[in-house]
Amino acid sequence: MKSFTIMLNTINDVKDFVNIVAKYDYDIDLISGRYAIDAKSIMGIFSLDLSKPITVKAHTDNGDDLAEELKKFVAE
Repeated sequence: MKSFTIMLNTINDVKDFVNIVAKYDYDIDLISGRYAIDAKSIMGIFSLDLSKPITVKAHTDNGDDLAEELKKFVAE
């Protein structure tokens, strides 16, 4: 499982993020506090508190391509 923290600051960030993760055939979750939602669900993402960092959990052994594509969203 690959895990890292991101920030989605604008509506366009959310749209770009969903377009990226939708290309992958494995499950990807977003964790915010006690909530876990499907990262491919744009409505689910908008139900989260986007002012705080969100943890991405990709259920795969090889998430390097995903991590590379999501680099612009990674929280410092």
